[in-house]
Amino acid sequence: MTPPARPISRPDVDVRRARTAVAVLFFTNGALFANLIPRYPAIKADLGLSNAEFGLAIAAFPLGALIAGLAAGMLIRRFRSSRVAVVSTMLTAVGLILAGVAPGWAALALGIFLAGAMDSITDVAQNSHGLRVQRLYQRSILNSFHAVWSIGAVTGGLLGAAAAQLDVPRGTHLIVSAVTFSMFALVAYRSLLHGPEPVEPTEPPASAPTDPAAGSADVAAGGAAGTSPARSFGRLGKWLVLGALVVIAASGALVEDAGSTWSAIFLSDSLGTSALLAGFGFIALQGMQFIGRMLGDRFVDRFGQRAVARTGGAIVFLGMGTALAFPSVAGIIVGFGLAGFGVATLIPAAMHAADELPGFRTGTGLTIVAWLLRLGFLVSPPIVGFIADLSALRYGLLVVPLAGLLVVLFAPVLATRVRPRATDAAPTDEPELASAT
Repeated sequence: MTPPARPISRPDVDVRRARTAVAVLFFTNGALFANLIPRYPAIKADLGLSNAEFGLAIAAFPLGALIAGLAAGMLIRRFRSSRVAVVSTMLTAVGLILAGVAPGWAALALGIFLAGAMDSITDVAQNSHGLRVQRLYQRSILNSFHAVWSIGAVTGGLLGAAAAQLDVPRGTHLIVSAVTFSMFALVAYRSLLHGPEPVEPTEPPASAPTDPAAGSADVAAGGAAGTSPARSFGRLGKWLVLGALVVIAASGALVEDAGSTWSAIFLSDSLGTSALLAGFGFIALQGMQFIGRMLGDRFVDRFGQRAVARTGGAIVFLGMGTALAFPSVAGIIVGFGLAGFGVATLIPAAMHAADELPGFRTGTGLTIVAWLLRLGFLVSPPIVGFIADLSALRYGLLVVPLAGLLVVLFAPVLATRVRPRATDAAPTDEPELASAT
């Protein structure tokens, strides 16, 4: 007879506070950048930029992320994920202010570049800290953090759309946003987990179960048992799995970028909506992404990352593909909403899988995926922009259903189900923000 499952104890109050604090960091990260997005049509018009020029400027965000992102793992090991997340959040806000008040293309690209570089470090740090908290919970909670990020993005998008409709000066708007959300991050810092980052072995213990029937992707995608592709095929296997995880994460990033960079411009320029309504393509994407992430942990625990990702990719392909085939204001907003719902769990799934992948130092797999997923953000704006200048923005946005199709094809590297890992060691010492600067 199979023994009954051991009940998972309720996390103590410090761990629950840490979960709330991580959620605040995710909210802040989403809200900061989203405040700028509804101002894109005005920035593009004021600077007299073509679609291609604007796309190249926005591509400076992932370019900065790619250049700076690999430093995240080292910074986290040196200064702790909590400190790195807070400091880089405030520097991201500075870059967004510079972009909002830029007098020309070069200054816009520079501000976006700085924001992207700091955002990539924030991204790895807050996800790394979120994974520490998740291990203490002994169940999947990472999608809930990304759901809160979506709440922040919707909040920031609404604030930005309202500011654009009321014609609030961009500098004033973005400075108020930067100060407000930086204070949120500083307040959250004191409730994050204490102590240094946990150090884990680079190889799984010899006593780890290796039953092939458990599913070859379980360990790679967050399970504590089973045989991973990396273990089955050696060193080459772990890199092949990591590459497939990058494709999944980058596809999710590409869909998100299409909503953030082009939805307002497509609705305002191609379909003639108002400044307020133009912001609702992005808001719909993030709102539905929030719903998907709120449901995501439950779906992942029940059906596994693989089935959830495949279904999500199909939703992106069919939803946005139909919207672009028969474009209308309502249809495009719904299409972006379905795309957001479809990619809701993709980046958390790829990050979780990479963080659990055997054969890498602590934080290395997560850092690589978080770094390279920015390729989706990097290639999307200029490609969509060039296609739009050659034909129409509608055809450039076909990259969205294509990304959904790629997810369906690469989803097999994800786990069929998630199993809890051992918890972190109990944190001990108190955090000190000053030493991170």
